[in-house]
Amino acid sequence: MAASAVKLVRSLCWRRICEIRQVNPVSIPSVHLHMTAAAMQVAQKEFEKAQEQLKLLKNDPGNEAKLKLYALFKQATEGPCNSPKPGMLDFVKKAKWDAWNSLGNLSQDNARQEYAKLVSSLVSAESAVQKKAASPEEGGDGRYETLIVTTENKITKIMFNRPDKKNAISHKMYREIINALQEAAKNDCTFAVITGNGEYYTSGNDLNNFSNIQPSEMKKAAKDGAELLKEFVGSFIDFPKPLVAVVNGPAIGISVTLLGLFDLVYASDKATFHTPFSQLGQSPEGCASYVFPKIMGAAKASEMLLFNKKLTAAEACALGLVNEVFPDSTFQKEVWARLKAYASLPKNSLALSKQLVRSTEKEKLHAVNSRECELLTERWLSDECLNALVSFFQRKSKM
Repeated sequence: MAASAVKLVRSLCWRRICEIRQVNPVSIPSVHLHMTAAAMQVAQKEFEKAQEQLKLLKNDPGNEAKLKLYALFKQATEGPCNSPKPGMLDFVKKAKWDAWNSLGNLSQDNARQEYAKLVSSLVSAESAVQKKAASPEEGGDGRYETLIVTTENKITKIMFNRPDKKNAISHKMYREIINALQEAAKNDCTFAVITGNGEYYTSGNDLNNFSNIQPSEMKKAAKDGAELLKEFVGSFIDFPKPLVAVVNGPAIGISVTLLGLFDLVYASDKATFHTPFSQLGQSPEGCASYVFPKIMGAAKASEMLLFNKKLTAAEACALGLVNEVFPDSTFQKEVWARLKAYASLPKNSLALSKQLVRSTEKEKLHAVNSRECELLTERWLSDECLNALVSFFQRKSKM
């Protein structure tokens, strides 16, 4: 099954879509009631232009968009799906066949137009994200590509900055967060704040972290991933100053489990908290297996960590995972006014008080972190986990 999972992701890889060569011109019937010959010529030119624009995109638009592009291209150049339905276990061909077949009798002319519209929307979205990331008003440390890091009013703000990917945490972001926390520990800030740019706090692990891995490399990839995760969680355990989470929107996976290691958690009423580990054939991390039962009790922790229960902000607050919930309309204003007031408190007193509170737990937390990472290494290499990831990508590919 490992090979099947790898084949699924690799078959949908961006390069394959970008390198589609133009086919021979499609013959156009002499009579077309819904489109004039001139309009068809324009549509064909837009279709050809879109293929060139697609090659200029720098970021992977995701499997769902890539399958739509594949299906529309096939419909535009060959017409309705004309190939036999693949077997259920041929995950790659099944996902592509489903996408093409779902277009039904959409005409080739309309498929060209839809293809051009989709490419245009992807180009516009990427341009907007790049413009926003480069905006001078955002400030930030230019050394970071996936974060916006600023220190102002004695507060270091670490902002997840992949809004087009729902702030999914890539391997690069893992390393940059570690570096940002290490620098915040040494600079003159009173405390550090972590938040997200855009609608999401973060959607958790970027599942593309699991893609493009050859079967022969899977054991090494799992080991390297676990070591990175262990270091990442360890940087939260060891952070010497108060650490605040400003949860501006949905939080998923490790972004939720880590909250037990923060000193304050403020949330917008639009935030949700979800840990779908068993759905993906995985197990908890971020020391949640130890911290969550202490915070909310074993039964409620099991609902989240074993049975994937999603909490609203109000429910998370009632269980003790969140300190306070604010209306989304006033969330940023109220939270940052409060944090600026806290930042005026004596810095050393805050740091020493935190270390006193956390010191008795530190050794235990590191041991839990190590055990969780060991178990995850085993999970990532299991058929159960690989099958779950394949199912996830298949669900995402449905149009």
